[in-house]
Amino acid sequence: MKNRNVMFVSLIMSFVLALTGCSGGGGKAASDQNGEADPAKTQQEGTPKEVGYPESLTYWVTLNSNASATLQNAGEIKAYQKLEEITGTKVQFQHPPAGSEQDSFNIMVSSGDLPDVIEHNWSAVSGGPDKLIGDGTLIRLNELIDQHAPNLKKVLDENPEYRKMITSDDGNIYVFPFLRGDDYLLTYNGLIIRQDWLDKLGLGMPETIEEWHTVLTAFKNDDPNGNGQADEIPLRLDPGQLSMNKAFLGAWGITDSFYQVDGVVKYGPIQPEFKEFLQTMSQWYAEGLIDPDYLSGDSNLWDAKITNNTLGAFTGYTGSGIGRYLQMMEGKGGSFDLAGAPNVALKKGETPPLGQKDSPFTGYGAAITSKNQNPEATVKWLDYKYGEEGSLLFNFGIEGESYEMVDGYPTYTEQITKNDSLPIAQALAQYAMAGYSGPFVQDRRYMEQYSSLPQQASAIEAWMNAKNDRLMPVISPNEEESARYASIMNDVKTYYDEMLNKFIMGVEPIDQFEAFVETIKGMGIEEAVAIQQAALDRYNSR
Repeated sequence: MKNRNVMFVSLIMSFVLALTGCSGGGGKAASDQNGEADPAKTQQEGTPKEVGYPESLTYWVTLNSNASATLQNAGEIKAYQKLEEITGTKVQFQHPPAGSEQDSFNIMVSSGDLPDVIEHNWSAVSGGPDKLIGDGTLIRLNELIDQHAPNLKKVLDENPEYRKMITSDDGNIYVFPFLRGDDYLLTYNGLIIRQDWLDKLGLGMPETIEEWHTVLTAFKNDDPNGNGQADEIPLRLDPGQLSMNKAFLGAWGITDSFYQVDGVVKYGPIQPEFKEFLQTMSQWYAEGLIDPDYLSGDSNLWDAKITNNTLGAFTGYTGSGIGRYLQMMEGKGGSFDLAGAPNVALKKGETPPLGQKDSPFTGYGAAITSKNQNPEATVKWLDYKYGEEGSLLFNFGIEGESYEMVDGYPTYTEQITKNDSLPIAQALAQYAMAGYSGPFVQDRRYMEQYSSLPQQASAIEAWMNAKNDRLMPVISPNEEESARYASIMNDVKTYYDEMLNKFIMGVEPIDQFEAFVETIKGMGIEEAVAIQQAALDRYNSR
């Protein structure tokens, strides 16, 4: 009886192994296309071999500004120094010059002089990641992750939507992704208003376009800063953040770029609702409710207008907006206070159609190049950051220095939260990468402490309240579509930026909106919409 059971198990195992051997990924490995040996495929034929960590790596990545404020190289980040102690892997980091990251990336790729690993925003790459795999720049990671990245594999198995996001249209996983691991981390920008001015004037928090007009008019006329002068600036409109936070425009249920309605792609600036948005902003500008300097990119100017008690509302982040200005005004006397204002709706009581919300994966992460001589070991090294120890290391830094474990909760020390010489973002950047991005899963507990002020926590909750079902996922044109799409959108974007401000400032009358729409159509926007539609359809069919 025992022998019969053994034979039965053997038959079953043979059948399973036969099925495994016949199965394959949805895409084609780059090494197959290049006629080279595929180490992942070789390992599929038997038990995956045990690999160690690589002795050394070359690693290309932009040095984030919070890190570059005090460090010369990512290798100086404490988390990476600890990772070298753990793995023994010496990493030679390569950083492009600030301000020319994309040009440096393009030159590096076209030259073929590649490092072992490239950390980049792959959604912005011409032709998309499948092109880079097809031309032998990057390697496909599907099988390598299955065999040598148990931590990332566990994350993907438990979150199928993440796997879909990091898989290309051809079925290739191309990146060790930066993932925001909780909905709480996806919303961090929106409208900010002087709460103390609302209180002084006896005004409620505005929720609709009409209520915002009432509040801004009161800010202008009723001397909320109490200096007896008509020097208040009700609102700074920020066209540069319009794509991100949808402030005011989102009330009409459209964006300033592409969005979808039940799977159908549309382009916001040519919709009738965009004319209504322009009419409203033009009226507010003419009434003196919008700062005439709103196009200035001088951050010192905005700091001065806010801290000199003259600006009533603006858009910004929980950290560099609410948190930073509250800290700057701490101990200065007065009643200075800020609040995150809700996303705007057209009708009172209506759930706002759109606000700021990121995708858990925005295209950023680390890919392995075809020049890498030891991809299995590199995969194992990258995978460490997705495990429990690696996640703590890259979200919180060094235990005993940048954080302490308090009742199971990794709590930042005062070295981070009350640093004598550095803001929290720069202090944290010396130890970990939770404040910006990298190939790991961002931890909600980072944001809970980074935005710990009551005003910051309330702002996140307020900004999270929106339907947001019209936002597009992260998609990209394929190689055939890419050049044409870029050509169309370069022209459209330049024209749009110019005309947007002409309409708002009254330089161009609103009755020229139809001519504006026809000009954009003449530039080929409907072809660009079709390209976006095709990319969305491919994404939805993954």
